[in-house]
Amino acid sequence: MKIKATFTAATLALFGNSAFAADEVTLQLKWVTQAQFAGYYVALEKGFYGEEDLDVTIKPGGPDIAPEQVIAAGGADVITTWMAAGLAARERGVPLVNIAQPFKTGGLQVNCLKSTGIASPDDFPGRTMGVWFFGNEFPFYAWMASLGIETDGADENGVTVLKQAFSADPLIQGQADCISTMTYNEYRQILQAGISADDLVTFNYLEMGFGMLEDGLYVLEENLADPAFEDKMVRFVRASMKGWKYAEENPEEAAEIVLEFDETGAQTLDHQVYMMGEVAKLTAGTNGALDPSDYEQTVQTLLSAVSEENPAITKEPEGAWTHAITDAALN
Repeated sequence: MKIKATFTAATLALFGNSAFAADEVTLQLKWVTQAQFAGYYVALEKGFYGEEDLDVTIKPGGPDIAPEQVIAAGGADVITTWMAAGLAARERGVPLVNIAQPFKTGGLQVNCLKSTGIASPDDFPGRTMGVWFFGNEFPFYAWMASLGIETDGADENGVTVLKQAFSADPLIQGQADCISTMTYNEYRQILQAGISADDLVTFNYLEMGFGMLEDGLYVLEENLADPAFEDKMVRFVRASMKGWKYAEENPEEAAEIVLEFDETGAQTLDHQVYMMGEVAKLTAGTNGALDPSDYEQTVQTLLSAVSEENPAITKEPEGAWTHAITDAALN
């Protein structure tokens, strides 16, 4: 099905609006094929990229793939990543620029078992906390810093950090008192393991004031100086947002499309429909243009977590985002 869908998009581009070959765009995803990225797969399958004279290749991510490294090495034109990782990469010499922000809000949270005796952050000292890394750890460290809780587990006044794999297993198997989850993925894994919502205490980073922008679109700054590349990105963003809005309105169809592109066979329709419903809550209410106030919250959260062990960024970024692409694409 993936080959058929790609051919459909390319064919529409070639014979639809233009007599010329479609412009090629390679998108590198942050993670594996799933409804977290439904808008892009929908745009490909429904021919929205073809209508913009684009021949788009979508490259799935995975645990051993860092989108920031892929684009730096020339393996992609545009990537999806969280802003924390994007800004950290920029400060370290990979000049990424956010050109669009399809996710208005984030789904990162912390879930703890009530049976451990945890009812509030006051109960964290002495506990083991599961934390995702690869750029996903920065909200956690900012939160702990605000609470004055050490993260080295050296004494009962601090927490022990467990480097968590991207699953809910540490909580389910009793290896951690609290773990990182996404509203659209690992949280449901906990529920499916027989642990009810009433058995959990949930802390949402956005509600606590430590939210960071997730799943934005990023390109290399130097490429934006090329008018032809800029034009490609305008068309890419326009088609992608059309895909996202279609996915929001047609979650079951979007989930089915995602499954067509899952070459691993690991995904199920039931889970992808659930995920799409939750992801739609995060993409709703935006046309893809970055809200500067959301950007500032991300930056301030990162700066509040600066330490020798976990420095995401150490100073205010400059030139890390632009409205030029979304202004042209969406207005």
